[in-house]
Amino acid sequence: MPRRPTLQDLAIAAGVGVATVDRVVHGRANVSKRSIAQVLEAARQIGYPLPNHASHKGMVGQPRLELGFVLHKRSQAFYQQFATEIRTACDAQSEAVITPHIQFSPSQAPDDFATAIWSAATQSAAVAATAINHPKTIRMVDELVHQGVPIFSLLNDFAGREGAGYFGLDNMKVGRLAGWMMATQLQRPCRVAVMVGGARWHGHGMRETGFRTALREHGSQITITDTSVNLETRQVTYEATLDLLQRHGDLAGIYVAGGGMEGAIAALREARPPGKVALIVNELTEDSRAALADGYVTMVIATPLRALCTMLVATMTRTALYGGAALQKPAPFEPQIYLPESV
Repeated sequence: MPRRPTLQDLAIAAGVGVATVDRVVHGRANVSKRSIAQVLEAARQIGYPLPNHASHKGMVGQPRLELGFVLHKRSQAFYQQFATEIRTACDAQSEAVITPHIQFSPSQAPDDFATAIWSAATQSAAVAATAINHPKTIRMVDELVHQGVPIFSLLNDFAGREGAGYFGLDNMKVGRLAGWMMATQLQRPCRVAVMVGGARWHGHGMRETGFRTALREHGSQITITDTSVNLETRQVTYEATLDLLQRHGDLAGIYVAGGGMEGAIAALREARPPGKVALIVNELTEDSRAALADGYVTMVIATPLRALCTMLVATMTRTALYGGAALQKPAPFEPQIYLPESV
């Protein structure tokens, strides 16, 4: 008589732990759909009999897809949360069993973004990425699309006309919101500053334009300094904020249009009392939430990550399964506004 497969055999065949196999076999919670699919397929291959739990229904025969995601700033809390929401959305996707491949560009250089996106495309049916606007990334997108790999832009619309869709905020609207709030908060002759990550982030440029336009309309008495470039890093933002405070005694507001807000918050905590300088930043993290509560941040403009990732993964899945010609490209998401009384 042939030996009956054991849980250990099933775990080895599925490439998961025995504890995970045990939870699948007994229909317990806290098992990802991807792990369930792996165990079901391994059980079929080695002949391990599984009970027909409700959690297994519909899993057998579902298409399997590998989707690629490229982010940057691995150490920043916002991008860590972004990666978490991507994994959650992939596991919840009902049309296929999704394996997400998430990687982080080591820098904001066009070569690094292009290398990361190309690497993701070699193992994925579709790719979504954050990246700068640069001729190299545009040429790469064109080539990948012609090879049949759709490329989606995240937060900054870098992919050009060949891109499969943009998932992010209306960046001009985000800047106008910041400008309106700054004008409403100050309502006096003073000086404010705006920081962007760099000239290649067109989304930041649109935010800056919206910010300046709104201030001209609603706060013409306010002077805006020359735009500062902070490379979206905490340290550069920290040093730039201290320099602005030292050079401009009438500085009353700062808008950080991209990343690096932690540096501005740290500098203001060191150099000014709460409420002295109106600071407007993007994305709700532990740092920005605490700064709102303490009076160092006036407003946070946040991306609805959960809704964005849910729609992103669904769109990538349908594009990979059915083709993208008939799919409607998504509209920009509405920003979430957080004020001191919100937290």
